[in-house]
Amino acid sequence: MNQARRPLLLSLGAVLLAVLAGFGGYLIGKPSFPDDGSADAGFARDMQAHHAQAVDMSLIIRSHTSATDVTTLAYDIATSQENQRGQLRGWLVTWKLSQARSGQPMDWMKNTGHNHPGTVPGTMLMPDGRMPGLATAAEMRQLQALRGKPAEILYLQLMIIHHRSGVKMAQACVDVCREPDVVDLAKTMVSGQQSEIQLMTDYLTKRGAQPLPDPTR
Repeated sequence: MNQARRPLLLSLGAVLLAVLAGFGGYLIGKPSFPDDGSADAGFARDMQAHHAQAVDMSLIIRSHTSATDVTTLAYDIATSQENQRGQLRGWLVTWKLSQARSGQPMDWMKNTGHNHPGTVPGTMLMPDGRMPGLATAAEMRQLQALRGKPAEILYLQLMIIHHRSGVKMAQACVDVCREPDVVDLAKTMVSGQQSEIQLMTDYLTKRGAQPLPDPTR
């Protein structure tokens, strides 16, 4: 080899190695986000929708009763779940994913071992197309129409069913989601909503009532 060319080739080789090393470092450091069909994305979309009804029910009962125990609980549920909706929405933005899903709700939960009895075979939805745990339109109208103790009882009964399905969805995410922050939030939902279920059961007992049969259990 021409001795004059050797330093040039060595220099070019060093530059090439530096470029490759830099590119490799970029790839290593580049954040890897969940894709559109991931459990993380599915959970972020579906739990937003699930939380939305809990917020609506909580706002309704706060204007339909003066019972401090129920209105305080409803305030806690509305504020915490609206905050969590913001987190879930923000993650989808960060991941550059649409807020809207392309398939059916709850599809990401299939084969997670957290299926809901009463759902249509091949789907994770109730026969009328609802996500498990959501109150029907008729139940929401009934809650709107009631006042005082009857409204408190119905709110607690509907929210217990709502929370039970929410816990199941969150636990499925704990098991299969990949993003540590998403898993941590799902764990918070499991523990928080389980505690609220017990509290609401106690409130029903105090009012001489009990939880309704859960069609998804």
